[in-house]
Amino acid sequence: MDSKEVKFRKIIEENEQRISSICRYYSSNDEDHKDMYQEVLINIWKSLDSFRGDAQLSTWIYRVAVNTAMGFANKEIRRQKVFLENKEYALTNLVELDENAAKDKEKLFQQLENQINQLSVIDKVIMTLVMESVNHKEIASVIGITEPNVRVKIHRIKNELKDALKSVNF
Repeated sequence: MDSKEVKFRKIIEENEQRISSICRYYSSNDEDHKDMYQEVLINIWKSLDSFRGDAQLSTWIYRVAVNTAMGFANKEIRRQKVFLENKEYALTNLVELDENAAKDKEKLFQQLENQINQLSVIDKVIMTLVMESVNHKEIASVIGITEPNVRVKIHRIKNELKDALKSVNF
């Protein structure tokens, strides 16, 4: 095997979960998820030679995955939707909920998904990266804004989501 293929396989092996998670957030079904995942792999392969190492490899992987997800199927960017699985950490990473609000998680996830999909494109990307526990420095690098700006945006978005979820009647 040539060194590019070895490097590619290692990158995929180490980052398979994070690539899959980003794809899952932006795909509504398993087929779309698989197609998007393959598209991300193709884009990583194509651009592997141009990776200069200016950013961390994980940041670069997120950037490729997010850009691929956003451009998948040439859909209008504003129409891209985020799809959440029933993962409790997604909720706890975004908003602090009291015990009563967490009783009906299915409705809560649906409402959270709806609220995230009403965010701007940049805010959606930021929150999907937050749900993946990506640090602020990496998010700043992926999005192309300053780290303090990322912190401010995350705080503002969390408050918006928390307020929206509080107003939901179960």
